[in-house]
Amino acid sequence: MVRPQAVMATGQVLFHRFYCKKSFARFNVKRVAASCVWLASKLEESPRKARQVLIVFHRMECRRENLPVEHLDTSSKKYVDLKADLIRTERHLLKEMGFICHVEHPHKFISNYLATLETPQELRQEAWNLANDSLRTTLCVRFKSEVVACGVVYAAARRFQVPLPENPPWWKAFDADKSGIDEVCRVLAHLYSLPKAQYVPVCKEGGSFATSYRSWDSPHQSIPKDGSLAGQSANEDPSTAKGSSSLLNQEAGKDELIKAALDKLKESKNSDDESKNAINGGESREEPDSKLTSDNKTETSGERIKERERDRERERDREKERTRSRDHERGRESDRERGREDTERDRDKVKERGHRSRDKGKDSDRGYHSSSYSSREKDRRKHHSYA
Repeated sequence: MVRPQAVMATGQVLFHRFYCKKSFARFNVKRVAASCVWLASKLEESPRKARQVLIVFHRMECRRENLPVEHLDTSSKKYVDLKADLIRTERHLLKEMGFICHVEHPHKFISNYLATLETPQELRQEAWNLANDSLRTTLCVRFKSEVVACGVVYAAARRFQVPLPENPPWWKAFDADKSGIDEVCRVLAHLYSLPKAQYVPVCKEGGSFATSYRSWDSPHQSIPKDGSLAGQSANEDPSTAKGSSSLLNQEAGKDELIKAALDKLKESKNSDDESKNAINGGESREEPDSKLTSDNKTETSGERIKERERDRERERDREKERTRSRDHERGRESDRERGREDTERDRDKVKERGHRSRDKGKDSDRGYHSSSYSSREKDRRKHHSYA
């Protein structure tokens, strides 16, 4: 697969993966498409600058909207906003996919499968075209690339009426199942039965790629008042007067029922208020006693809180003393260890000195014996002269 086609396929797969998790109403499709192409160019080792991607998408948008193609000035505020939005959307893409952007396309399997099955060249081109069209659907996120490749090969073989081995089934050699192949063929057939695709703006942001300002939803329409309704009814035709009068009568009956229900509710509320007042009158007599008991309770609770705080302070002091004693003991232990190490070092030094003195004595004895031996040999040579 050549690099531009690989970038196209990878961008479409990233697009489908992103919208499997996010809503079309939240993220603008055109801006996400531009970010997918930009990210795919990096993944397929053919990177392009953000300026190039924005200029191409700006021209496509102008042609789609039948607008004059204007040059996108890189120093304008529009370009700066579009570039910032492109980078921000790419960051959203990477975050939603967990920075796992590896994509495996069915195209690389198609060539191997058809070479193994020894099919004609026309069938290979048809299978390649079907693989490109499959990226317009969600097959790339529903099935593995091997299954999509087998489904594409099967659909192309049926179109050209090329028989494939059934015994044993050919798809088992390529790690696929019949149900997945049938689903791929069904989705492709449904795709070709659809009319030409049209863009429907569903995002809350601006529909045009060239604009980067957010257009908020329009507020809800206010409910018309009675005056407007009266004006409308005055302008109505006499033929509709009967229908409107019947509707008004029905509404009047409903209003009477609602008023009766409201009167009953008011009466029940009044009775409840009277009973509450009676209860409150009996309770008001008991208020002084309750106040005294509440004061006593608050005093006792305050004393308890103070006692708890004192106990906590005592515990803290005890913990401090314990830590101090532990530190003191640790210091003593460290001093003892240092003393032991010093004594061991002194002993080792004394031993080394003893060994050195012994070695020196042995060396001196050896030198004495060797010197005496040499003097004897000289004396012998002096007394015994050779003719």
